[in-house]
Amino acid sequence: MYIFDDNGKKFKIKNLTNFKTHIDVFHNNGESIHEENGFYFTVNDDFRKKINILFNKYEDSCKNK
Repeated sequence: MYIFDDNGKKFKIKNLTNFKTHIDVFHNNGESIHEENGFYFTVNDDFRKKINILFNKYEDSCKNK
């Protein structure tokens, strides 16, 4: 699964569950910057919503297999 960082660079999320958990634990409110391997993401309510939507779609696709 891919998302784009603040600079428009394509980032591969290797483990969506771990990525979401990190965002939930360390960036759970307000606005902050998440850096991962040289990619930068502004984490705010919109970003958290986007990750939650991706995660829910991922979970649904796993259930349908």
